Amino acid sequence: MTSFPFKLLAVDGGARTGVLKTPRGDIPTPAFMPVGTAATVKALYPEQVRDAGAGIILGNTYHLMLRPGAERVKRLGGLHAFMRWDGPILTDSGGFQVWSLSGLRKLVEEGVTFKSHIDGSSHHLTPERSIEIQADLLGADISMQLDECTPYPCERDGAARAMEGSLRWAQRSRDAFGERKDQAIFGIVQGSVYDDLRRDSAEGLKRIGFDGYAVGGLAVGEGFEMMCKVLDATTLFLPSDRPRYLMGVGKPVDLVEAVARGIDMFDCVLPTRSGRHGQAWSDNGPVNLKNARFAEDPRPLDETSDCPASRDYSRAYLHHLVKANEYLGSMLLSWHNTAYFQSLTARMRDAIEEHRFDAFRREFHEKLAQDFD
Repeated sequence: MTSFPFKLLAVDGGARTGVLKTPRGDIPTPAFMPVGTAATVKALYPEQVRDAGAGIILGNTYHLMLRPGAERVKRLGGLHAFMRWDGPILTDSGGFQVWSLSGLRKLVEEGVTFKSHIDGSSHHLTPERSIEIQADLLGADISMQLDECTPYPCERDGAARAMEGSLRWAQRSRDAFGERKDQAIFGIVQGSVYDDLRRDSAEGLKRIGFDGYAVGGLAVGEGFEMMCKVLDATTLFLPSDRPRYLMGVGKPVDLVEAVARGIDMFDCVLPTRSGRHGQAWSDNGPVNLKNARFAEDPRPLDETSDCPASRDYSRAYLHHLVKANEYLGSMLLSWHNTAYFQSLTARMRDAIEEHRFDAFRREFHEKLAQDFD
């Protein structure tokens, strides 16, 4: 019996739409989770994130444990109260950030010791401590096991060692989590680009038993084609009755192709990071608002959108804000991008339910090949 029931509503080829039921609200899938790294989705009010269509967001264990500190967040009522977000929150384990600090960490069987990028202080993160921070102190609705991410390219022996170690950490994470009625835990499939390692990882996680299964170790340099190949091999071994989460991905085309391969959940910093750098996302790809061609363009980014940032401000005004380095430019473009990603997943859900996902996918690629107008 899993903590959060997951119901498939329709399947169209490899694509699926469903609903993950949580005590804080239902999550329709495919779902894109805006990233609230430090208890905030950058440049947006929580109300804007919700109004854009997001039903769940992601928090970052590594950053929150360092600042303001997980124990402090607990004393202040938990992460939901602290950041004024009443919907579900998924937290990552901290493993990816620790991996990215390769020059500041030491990994052993027990866990990983690392130095803070903020002040150089030493910290020790184990599977048990990661679960304590996520589930008990931050109060995450969905916690992730601690794992070891392997970069690309990676020799097979190194990928196998990391995958096997991640499985041992998966068991320890699951044991530390225990049985909870109102919280869930996901396991993470590793194995780099090696099909047999991905299979072995997925089978090992299923034997342990998790509420959902994530695909980790992608979008780390392997490229789009290889990512799709790994997903083709991996989703074959994931349970059909549990949500499948592709971590840290990505661009709109990545989402469309991953959904075609049976993925249900995503997260990425791209919408707000792009917004802070003057970039708007569309079905035609990224749009650089710094471009002089927008200087006198009175049209909005998308007059059909329900998002005020997309619908009510001219491209000329957005161009001006970006060129003048005004904060409002970052805010409006981040809002537009967040709404666009939510719209994209909503349109995919509709297409799957109406059994026209292949047509949606084909039309998406056709639009992607055209210029933004």
